[in-house]
Amino acid sequence: MIAIVDYKMGNLRSVENALRRLGAEFIVTADAEQIRKADKVLLPGVGNAAEAMENLRAAGLVEVIRSLRRPVLGICVGMQVMCRHSEEGDVDCLGIFDARVKRFVPSADEKVPHMGWNSIGNLETKLFKDVRGGEMVYFVHSFYPELCPDTIATTRHGVMFSAALKYENFYGTQFHPEKSGDVGERIIANFLKL
Repeated sequence: MIAIVDYKMGNLRSVENALRRLGAEFIVTADAEQIRKADKVLLPGVGNAAEAMENLRAAGLVEVIRSLRRPVLGICVGMQVMCRHSEEGDVDCLGIFDARVKRFVPSADEKVPHMGWNSIGNLETKLFKDVRGGEMVYFVHSFYPELCPDTIATTRHGVMFSAALKYENFYGTQFHPEKSGDVGERIIANFLKL
């Protein structure tokens, strides 16, 4: 069983639909015991990192998530809150990934937010089995995780940043695999096989 963590951070429908297409059994929950018992955990998120951390604390889920030993996948803000610190709200986060989350600096060439399709490269780990460097995935974000030892995929939008991170059983994607067509479906399927 897969647990989708519901901590009031965005629309969960697209994640649910992606799992349904793959025939996966899942529950949407904020219950600590159900999350601990799950075979895999998804931590999606849309919105503000400071609010996300506040919601995780209010739900009593900070230590629950840190303690998980099954595969965990954070998506977008869900990945950002797994980093050390976010400039968005100047908030300390879960500290799972050794990365800071920084604000994009707008320029004449690069708009903020970074929104739309962009390529990923430098792919590592089983999460990207059958995904080639240069394939396109869908991003919507104004903050990005810096490059760090946990980086397993990169993207450029003005600066090179971590498109995906991994530490032990924890994975994260800055892009939205559930909105990234066939490539995203392959990535989610790979996560379900971990």
